[in-house]
Amino acid sequence: MAKNIDQDFVEYIIKSIVDHPDEVKTDRKIDEMGVLLTLKVNPEDMGQVIGRQGSTARAIRTLLRVIGAKHNARVNFKIEEPEGGRVPRREAGEGPKDVDQVVDELKL
Repeated sequence: MAKNIDQDFVEYIIKSIVDHPDEVKTDRKIDEMGVLLTLKVNPEDMGQVIGRQGSTARAIRTLLRVIGAKHNARVNFKIEEPEGGRVPRREAGEGPKDVDQVVDELKL
């Protein structure tokens, strides 16, 4: 692909939408599957990069597919999750706690 145009594109777009543009880092690797662009941003900027229900990330992936198709390459986009970035999900069947359960746990 011509001079990492895909990587430059991702950096430009992401730096334009985040609050900490100086912390935007991309890594570009090429293997038999095509090009893999890995993005790392400040944990506070993850919401802006992903967007509501993943809409921003999905749009960036779509545009990267267009760039890749234009240059006969398959471009994959991965957003690196920061440490502690994901809240553990509740167990199946475990609903929200009521006030009495929370008070009992605080007494322990």
